[in-house]
Formats: sequence, structure tokens, C-alpha cells
Amino acid sequence: MTGVLDLLDATWPAATYGHAGGFTIRDGKGGGSRVSAATADGDNFDEAGIDAAVAAERALGQSPLFMIRGGDECLDRILAQRGYGILTPVNLYAGEVARMADPAPDPMTAFTLWPPFEIMRDVWAEGDIGPARLAIMDRVKGAKTAIMGRSRDRVSGVAFVAMHGNQAMLHALHVAPASRRQGSAVNIMRKAAEWAQDHGATELFLAVTVQNDPANALYASLGMRIVGQYHYRSE
Repeated sequence: MTGVLDLLDATWPAATYGHAGGFTIRDGKGGGSRVSAATADGDNFDEAGIDAAVAAERALGQSPLFMIRGGDECLDRILAQRGYGILTPVNLYAGEVARMADPAPDPMTAFTLWPPFEIMRDVWAEGDIGPARLAIMDRVKGAKTAIMGRSRDRVSGVAFVAMHGNQAMLHALHVAPASRRQGSAVNIMRKAAEWAQDHGATELFLAVTVQNDPANALYASLGMRIVGQYHYRSE
């Protein structure tokens, strides 16, 4: 699980990282929970450490938010006792890129490019992926790409993929409502796998909320498997 979360941080990074009370503190600059949540640095924390983490998050102008991963059961219990509620359970998926990229998508249905076109930014905006999340993509170091899906001579969807070592991770997949159920998401995923394979990856990872039934069904249909889960605790 730790390796996958390192992959998350590398391919979807916070603006800055700090430490307080045995926790890593992320400044997300409005980019969402994943880049704003505190995570425990092992078991080296106590109640005072949690207070220090909360204070550090508040100092950044963020509401207290903790990511709870496998192995964080003690922290989960303490936060529950403090009245912190569960927010957004997430599945982590991995898939073999060689399997996902076969058959290859029609070359006219999905394209890789960086930086993304303005029309791609508009499609992301329709899915509430605005400037703060686009800034996350800009912060990524190393190999990365945007993927543009096309259907019926229009941009049908977008996604972002980045490398960390020999692993790749996909983020911010959004298909325009008018283009759903036309195979665009599958074409984008196969193109992502193809790009990842070309850059030396053997597996492609992604994170999706547990309650997103259509997305979970899509990833399972592509042969991806759940390799971990996490959730958040917030006040």
C-alpha cells in the first residue's frame, strides 16, 4: 500500500509537504482531498501529535482531513472517537498494461499530448476539474501526458497519466455527458495503457470512489483489480 501511495504523491502532488506530530502535512492549494489530507508517518504519533497535525492543517487554511490507509486502524479509531466522520471511501486499482492495451484503440479515437489543448481544459472544467487540479498536473515531474478522446468529430473525454519509476497512474478521467456509452472511456483507458507501456510501465494504477459504480465496472471489465483501499476522516 505504501508504494501505491508514493505513486499517488509523485503523480498527483501537493503544492508543498511538511511534517507535524508524526504526520505528513499536504498543502493542496484547493486541489481536493487527495493533495490536502494528512497521513501518519508510521505509528509514531499520539493524541498531541494529532493536535499538532490539525493545527498545521488549519495554519494552511485547510479543514482538518486525514487519509486512512491499510495499517492506520489505530488512527481511524482515535479520529472516530473524536467525532471525525468517514468521507469518500476509495478503491485503488492496478492493471497489466499489456493486457489493457490489446486491442489497441483506433488511432482516431484517442491521442496523447502535452500540454493539453484549451478545449480539453474546457471538458475537464465540465467535470469540476478546474485550475487548481490542472496546476497539480503542471507540478508533476518526469514523463506525463494528457489523453484526448474523440467521438463523432468532437472531443469526447480527457484524462491525465504520469510515470513514477516503472509505474504509471491515471488521474482526472472525465467523459463528456453527450459522449458517454459510446466507448470513449475504454478508448482513453487503452490509450493510457499503450502510452504507459511505451514508457516502460508494466502496470497502470488509478483511484476511484467506491460509490462510482459505472467507473468500477469499467475498470473491472478491463481486467484491473483492486489492490488497496483508503478513506478520509474529517470533522
